[in-house]
Amino acid sequence: LQKILILLHVTACVVVGKTLMILFPNAMKRYILKQGEKSRMNENPKFSYENWGPTFFSFKYLLFVLKVKWKRLEDEAYEGHPAPNTPVVTVNGEVRHLLDFMQDNQPLILNFGSCT
Repeated sequence: LQKILILLHVTACVVVGKTLMILFPNAMKRYILKQGEKSRMNENPKFSYENWGPTFFSFKYLLFVLKVKWKRLEDEAYEGHPAPNTPVVTVNGEVRHLLDFMQDNQPLILNFGSCT
């Protein structure tokens, strides 16, 4: 049921977004660029709106967002229950699962940070 609701929500957002891009291309370009500022995507000089802007609200965009949102359904954690075995990427770029790092009965400590 959750996947169906996500499918309906994301599909509606993509249809509305695509319609607005057709009807109001300049306004949508400004909106998408504003979103790029929030994510700091536009700070990369190799990216221009023409490279990534038109991909918003495309069929590939729809499939990607669905894949991410459906995958996140499996990542919910509840107190007192086992941790989800979420996929993670090592510093070497290797995809592993969180529980692969468990050793015997020792606690697993996660440390999140950012290098900016």
